[in-house]
Amino acid sequence: MTHLEGLVRIVKELRVERTNLVNELKNVDAALAVLGKLDRGSSYAKPRRTLSASARKKISLAQKKRWAKSAVKGHAPKPRRTMSASARRKIAAAQRARWARVKAADKKAA
Repeated sequence: MTHLEGLVRIVKELRVERTNLVNELKNVDAALAVLGKLDRGSSYAKPRRTLSASARKKISLAQKKRWAKSAVKGHAPKPRRTMSASARRKIAAAQRARWARVKAADKKAA
C-alpha cells in the first residue's frame, strides 16, 4: 500500500509541475506575440523598395542639377590646397628639430 501512496504522490507532483510549465509556456508565447508585433511596426522591418535604373538615373541627374545650382550661387566647395615638396620637407625638418629638443629636455630632467 505504501508503494501506491508514494506513486500517487509522485503523479500529483508531476501534474503540478506540468501545470507550472504550461503556465510558463503561455507567458513565453504572450511575450513573443508582443515582441512580434513590435518588430513588425518598426521601420527596420519593412521590406526595402528597389528603384529601377531609370529612376536612379533621374534622381542622380536631379541631384547633380541641384549641386550645380548651388555652385553658381557661390556655395561650391573650395579647391584643395596642395603643398609643394620643398614646403613639406621644411615642415618635417622643423618637426624633427622640435622632437629632438623635447627628447633632450626629457633626458636632462631624468
